[in-house]
Amino acid sequence: MPKTEKQKMLAGELYFAEDPELVADNQRAHRLLQMYNATTAGQQEQRSQILQELCGHIGKNAKIIPPFHCDYGSNIYACDSLYMNYGCIILDGNTVHIGNNVFCGPYVQIYTAYHPTEPEVRLTGQELAAPITIGNNVWIGGNAIICPGVTIGDGTTIGAGSVVTKNIPENVIAAGNPCRIIRHLP
Repeated sequence: MPKTEKQKMLAGELYFAEDPELVADNQRAHRLLQMYNATTAGQQEQRSQILQELCGHIGKNAKIIPPFHCDYGSNIYACDSLYMNYGCIILDGNTVHIGNNVFCGPYVQIYTAYHPTEPEVRLTGQELAAPITIGNNVWIGGNAIICPGVTIGDGTTIGAGSVVTKNIPENVIAAGNPCRIIRHLP
């Protein structure tokens, strides 16, 4: 039996994002995000309920400051004590696994989605997505971009404005464009 476009997307294969199932999933996420982004600081319980419905998993004590944007939400799996500051974006065409105690500065962007580099393939309208994993006790500085397929190890700090194009090991400080290791932590 042939794979659905959603199955292809999650398998890292070429897929059509305009597939009716994916469009419906995206519209569901946008309805929930519209409600979430309209909440006030005094509506923490409502925010928590919306995140529970939106995400594949969201751990205890998650705090995401609106506005927040994502493609589907259902591919986001976050552990306990996630903090995301204003304006964060997660393009979750594939899975995004976020460990415990992850802190993101304003406007952090996490992109699983990307387009083929060959113009002939790109012009077919097909897209790709690769999973991202962020370990425990990670700090990601404001305006950092995490690119498709990247893993960030436990205890690592990513400097503000960094573009993370390759895996970053645990217990380092890394920064820059492209992001590179600045220092190893004890």
